[in-house]
Amino acid sequence: MKKFRLVLLFLTVALTHVLAQENNGLIRFEELQNPRYRDNILIPDVNGFKVLKCDFHMHTVFSDGRVWPSVRLQEAWNEGVDAISITDHIEGHPHSKEVVPDNNLPHELTISEAQKNNVILIKGAEITRLTPPGHFNALFTGDLSDYITDRSTNEKDWEAVSKASDQGAFIFWNHPGWKLNIEGSYEWIEFVDKLYKNKMLHGIEVFNGFGFHMKALDWCIDKGLTVMGSSDSHGLVSETYDTEQNYIHRTMTLVFAKDRSETSIREALEAGRTVAWASKYLAGKEEHLQNLFKACVELAPVHYSEVTKNGISQNYYEITNRSDLYFELELKEGKANKNIVLYPRSSQIISAESGQDSLIYEVATAYVRSDQHLTVKMELN
Repeated sequence: MKKFRLVLLFLTVALTHVLAQENNGLIRFEELQNPRYRDNILIPDVNGFKVLKCDFHMHTVFSDGRVWPSVRLQEAWNEGVDAISITDHIEGHPHSKEVVPDNNLPHELTISEAQKNNVILIKGAEITRLTPPGHFNALFTGDLSDYITDRSTNEKDWEAVSKASDQGAFIFWNHPGWKLNIEGSYEWIEFVDKLYKNKMLHGIEVFNGFGFHMKALDWCIDKGLTVMGSSDSHGLVSETYDTEQNYIHRTMTLVFAKDRSETSIREALEAGRTVAWASKYLAGKEEHLQNLFKACVELAPVHYSEVTKNGISQNYYEITNRSDLYFELELKEGKANKNIVLYPRSSQIISAESGQDSLIYEVATAYVRSDQHLTVKMELN
């Protein structure tokens, strides 16, 4: 052991000497570090669409957040997020003594680095009105310098949202009902209805952080609005989400886009091709959840059959989850495993009585309405 240590010491000294020579006597330790590795989130294409992982609601020190805009970009890259929007509050600048209150700066300071790191940065802001009507996020905005900053009354609510609409922004209603016991805070009020009828409301945030706004999902389904999910991060994302668990990621919107570009993200949002994802849970329109499940979960043909001691003919199958999503299945029709938990990137064996054409399962972790889960049919032939 002592001889081994001497050899290791010699090699270390020799390597240091070579590095010192190559750098004219100066060793730059960053040159010895490993390259950065990204924790990519695996979700297969859905019917030819790329599934982009997007977070369109977060804050920095330019409003009531606690981090610099570049931190938001670095977090997104590290976590495998494809697109983000820094949506600081138009009307609130609590750090104005330390930070210049300029609503355009978060995007301007970050866009160049976002492009270098291949993260799509969409310009946005949060229009922060009193509750009700509440808060609205605007994406694909223009110049934010002339937006309404007064929120002392509700008199300028319409004018405030109209500023974003006039710029052609995609507007969604944030976390309806987040303030409890305030009349109208969780209702389809006249102001929201007016926005909707004037085509100035395009989506609603169904998941905000770990909050599930269940009425919002029904409104999206019934009125054809886009289902949104966002982290609404103010501090470090790692403070809120235990990403060491492989099925826990920041809350986000899964966007089914034609390609990986800002233009395609906008087209998909306007078409409503999204699913909201929070922790183990998914929420969205049945068509999109159905297609997402089929893309992620594969049931292989029967690989073994036997007759049990009770004289029942049993077939065995391998079921695989090819994604980083999480699914809990409960049997509704057929004779097979009553409960199946599909962890990310995993396979398991299930059995079913022979002679059946299919099984019907309810996906308990996927919502198509506030009171209804996704139902999937598994063909056995």
